[in-house]
Amino acid sequence: MHRKFDKITTFERRDAITYPAIRRWDQEDPLRHRREDFELPGGIIYLDGNSLGPLPRATRGRIDEVVAKEWGQGLIRSWNEHRWIDAPLRVGDKIAKLIGARSGEVVVADSTSVNLFKLLGAALAARPDRCVVLSEPGNFPTDLYMAEGAIGARSCPLQLRLEPAERILQAIDSNTAVVMLTHVHYKTAAIHDMRAITAKAHEHGALVIWDLSHSVGAIEVDLNGCEADMAVGCGYKYLNGGPGAPAFLFVSQRLQAELTSPLKGWMGHNRPFEFIDNYEPAEGIRRFLCGTPSILGVLSLEVGVDLILRSRMQDIVQKSRWLSELFVDLIADICPSLRLVSPANVHERGSHVSFAHPEGYAIMQALIERGVIGDFRAPDLLRFGFTPLYLRYQDVWDAAYTVADVVHSGCWADPRYAVRAAVT
Repeated sequence: MHRKFDKITTFERRDAITYPAIRRWDQEDPLRHRREDFELPGGIIYLDGNSLGPLPRATRGRIDEVVAKEWGQGLIRSWNEHRWIDAPLRVGDKIAKLIGARSGEVVVADSTSVNLFKLLGAALAARPDRCVVLSEPGNFPTDLYMAEGAIGARSCPLQLRLEPAERILQAIDSNTAVVMLTHVHYKTAAIHDMRAITAKAHEHGALVIWDLSHSVGAIEVDLNGCEADMAVGCGYKYLNGGPGAPAFLFVSQRLQAELTSPLKGWMGHNRPFEFIDNYEPAEGIRRFLCGTPSILGVLSLEVGVDLILRSRMQDIVQKSRWLSELFVDLIADICPSLRLVSPANVHERGSHVSFAHPEGYAIMQALIERGVIGDFRAPDLLRFGFTPLYLRYQDVWDAAYTVADVVHSGCWADPRYAVRAAVT
């Protein structure tokens, strides 16, 4: 039975948080009809859209059309007749609207890791007299691995320097070639101050690369407003592009003529179908393409991006904050043995929250068996994502009480929950 929860939160609501109030908020939600745009299995509360977004209903029909008509009937003609060749730029322009970029500054291509390597290589080549790539310990591992790879590919002395988040601004100096940070931390959801860090880097002549994988489609991003240089981002989280969806990259127009990708693929050539032996970089953002794009992946991603563009970003951001604030406050009240590791201030975190518990993995497995799907991040974090387009306030209420029941009952101690799966 749901009990009354009287804690006053940053919701600025008119009344105490009770179950009837929760149901009313769902009825008043301007995004309530967006839930119908997704194929969500019954009996599931999905709190892992920050890792893999669910299937949009329109994706199935769109891909059926592409496979049966454009590929099946059009064959190779569809590169021209259905403009497959333009898809990476077209979808990139749509993503640009979500991240404060201009048309011609974003392209869909490859994976986040590959795109990051491209931008690191381009940035290091543009700052040949500098020897430091600056990031933070605990950044998403592939970002650090790509930095190590980009540094190893250079013959001149370079180092990857890791500083705690609170020391990043002080660590930027005249030796810094590139600052590489994830805008919203994948574990804690803590948000870096994009404007302040970018400004400090520019003051010292450094370039900045932002990873927007846990930002795009969930929180406000204003790349051009912050005078950002470069960015990468993921297509399968909040953009709902499907497992392994193509990623995207952003390069400011003011830098496009200066920077060249170290991966000189034929799709980034100025004249790809003249089949010239020597590489000539294309004009603009197209020079950061590499190999032939995955058309099925790009067109699936386009469906997810179009779906987000049908709603106002301010409604998405506001509901994201309210959903996560509701969950955090409920857990604090009914399950205090979980320790919040995300910022307590909702304005300082992204659209997911993490809690620490020594038995975090087993607890998450027990939750998943009960239909509340989040994920686990080593060594001890339970991570819950809040995607406003399909989550209801009622879902968050029910999920919080399920978490409390699992933790308090001790059902997670069943030995089968301790067996680690390949993907956590």
